[in-house]
Amino acid sequence: WFSGDDVYIANENERQEYVLNENGIIFVGNARYIEARAWYYGQFQDLLNICLTMLDLSLYYRQDPAMDVSRRGDPKYLGRVISSMINGNDNDNGVLLGKWQGSFHSHENPSRWDGSVVILKKWRQDNYRPVQYGQCWVFAGVMCTVLRCLGIPTRLVSNFNSAHDVDRNLSIDKYYDSSGRSLNISKDSTWDYHVWNESWFVRPDLGRSYSGWQVLDATPQEQSKG
Repeated sequence: WFSGDDVYIANENERQEYVLNENGIIFVGNARYIEARAWYYGQFQDLLNICLTMLDLSLYYRQDPAMDVSRRGDPKYLGRVISSMINGNDNDNGVLLGKWQGSFHSHENPSRWDGSVVILKKWRQDNYRPVQYGQCWVFAGVMCTVLRCLGIPTRLVSNFNSAHDVDRNLSIDKYYDSSGRSLNISKDSTWDYHVWNESWFVRPDLGRSYSGWQVLDATPQEQSKG
């Protein structure tokens, strides 16, 4: 609400939606059959201490506590830390483990989750061991909760026929033999859908034209920049 803040949003309706709203809808499925899932963010439900503990468990804090704490007022930095801590792929006591294939019988099927509060509280009850299991919309839903709880306006974005460009050449590569038969050798793929987050803050490091909605994605896939 304060116009001098890095996360200031001038529009009151957007503040109500992206800061204060505890309930939302996540769109999943495929381009021909889009399903709307209700999700309870619950960012005001006694989660602040869990979110602050998440910061203290991060590799960023462990490597340099003084630097980490000094940067916690920077939403750019905080978004990086939280996006890392929502998944448990970095041996950093992250919140969720992802699973996309095989049986879920020994743990929770990702499709059963309908809110962030139970996941975050289970993470704390299990002594900060990753909760099993999550998929992209679950990672995004929990990340939205944590960022809103910490005061950063955040929303979810769903994309259908979502290109996954593994070799970073900005194209989805397909290969064929001399007879025109498809060769299954490309690592690129197109997913039915993918869900990620956008958070609102200014970018003084890049210039005023880059301020606004910033992409953050907590779903673990390939390493980013090593």
